[in-house]
Amino acid sequence: MSTLAYGSPPHPALGRAAVLSGFVHLVLVGVLFLGVRFQSHAPEVVNVELWETPPPQPVVEPKPPPPEPKPEVKPQPEPEPEVKKPPEIALPEKPKPKPKPKPKPEPPKRDRALEKQLREQALLEEKQLEEQRMRELLARQQAAAQAAARSKALLTWTDKIRSKIRGNIVLPQDIPGNPEAVFDVTILPTGEVLTIRKSKSSGHAGYDDAVERAIMKSSPLPLPDDRSVFQRQLQLRFHPQDR
Repeated sequence: MSTLAYGSPPHPALGRAAVLSGFVHLVLVGVLFLGVRFQSHAPEVVNVELWETPPPQPVVEPKPPPPEPKPEVKPQPEPEPEVKKPPEIALPEKPKPKPKPKPKPEPPKRDRALEKQLREQALLEEKQLEEQRMRELLARQQAAAQAAARSKALLTWTDKIRSKIRGNIVLPQDIPGNPEAVFDVTILPTGEVLTIRKSKSSGHAGYDDAVERAIMKSSPLPLPDDRSVFQRQLQLRFHPQDR
């Protein structure tokens, strides 16, 4: 078999292979011929398969990578020359319009009936307040008058008691000055003396004893004309020169 059977393009190595294959075929044909001649029995059929050596594959060298493209340097545009703006001319401002005056709110309608009612109520309250002040003033005046009358009645009663007791005092001799002796006296509603306690001494023991004896001797003591001023506890003051 020739290399043209595969339809491959001519190649130097394939030519040598074809010559060698033809030579081998001729040798085989000669051996077969001689073998048939020298054998006495019928020749055996020998099937010989002939394989053609495949042509060597060409070595493909790797292609080098393509060089990276260099970045293009764009030329910078030349700066445009500055254009000087003409100076702005200040225009006079337009006068602002004056604000319109706000309309005055209408006064609320007067309720004359309600106003009259309020005035009457205020006058009534003022009158009641004045009457209350007058009542309080009269009450104070009456209380003051009653207190004054009570104080006067009490003073009148104690003066009667002291007058009766002074009439029973026997004054000792040689009392210097006009010392004061004070006694707290407890009396019964009948005027009888229940207890006597000296709360302040005159400084002269003879005078103090004389006053105490006079109080006991004056029992029962006079009663007040107004029984409302009666008091169980009385504080009586005495001086040697009292008249």
